Amino acid sequence: MKTTKLIKLAFVCAFTFFSKPITAQILTIDRENGQDSIQKKIRASFILNFSSDKQKNNIVDFTNKSEIDFFTKKNQVLIVLAQTELAFNGKNSLEKNGNLQIRFRDNDTRVAYPEAYIQYQWNGILGMEQRKVAGLNIRVNCLEKRASDLYLSVGTFYENERWNPQTSSMNFNLNNRSIINREMFRLNTVAKFAFKIAKGVDFSGVSYLQFPLNENFKSPRWYFDSNINFEVNKHLSFLIQYDHNLDNYRPLPIDNYYYSLSLGLSIRN
Repeated sequence: MKTTKLIKLAFVCAFTFFSKPITAQILTIDRENGQDSIQKKIRASFILNFSSDKQKNNIVDFTNKSEIDFFTKKNQVLIVLAQTELAFNGKNSLEKNGNLQIRFRDNDTRVAYPEAYIQYQWNGILGMEQRKVAGLNIRVNCLEKRASDLYLSVGTFYENERWNPQTSSMNFNLNNRSIINREMFRLNTVAKFAFKIAKGVDFSGVSYLQFPLNENFKSPRWYFDSNINFEVNKHLSFLIQYDHNLDNYRPLPIDNYYYSLSLGLSIRN
């Protein structure tokens, strides 16, 4: 298939978005395979999805996932990640969630190195007004090859949350519930991996297990995120993304399992 036909197909798929309404409740992560080795001081990538449907009202859905990386001369990288999901039925908000994260780590040149991060997050669907996170991991480079890699890390983070079941986009009928403020430390274990499936096609994934450092230690949160990347050229890629979130220790009586599946277009410099 010619490149022009691939580009047309990618644009069509980029505006085809389907998911169960959820934004993962924990730290998102930067892609590992292919991009980290690019020798630039600044790198950026943006994934945009938009759809509009006229029924009784205009139904509008917008998704954005962006990443900007700043590289230092000492083989370190400062990563800024942002993700937003908005959905409206006329003037009514159906979905309003997202996160902003700043992360500092080694640029995959050392066997072990500290990794620090902060994040601000919100999810109106689940009633989470805000979450503030700050943490530190030790990141270990277990495997680094041209076509595959594996990283393991362990550490702790502090999270401060505010849950409000009265938000306008709350997707559950919990009118008798009051606002909940919750804060704790968690043990954070992470496994990140990526490998090349074929020329121009790679798979990357990350698995988090996060244990509350209190009497509920045996009720960890498990988040898994995966991406299949189809590279059209060095600036344009087509993406298939899947993630799930399992958490039995929620402050509100809502479902403990969610998943998301989406198609998108990645544009990078």
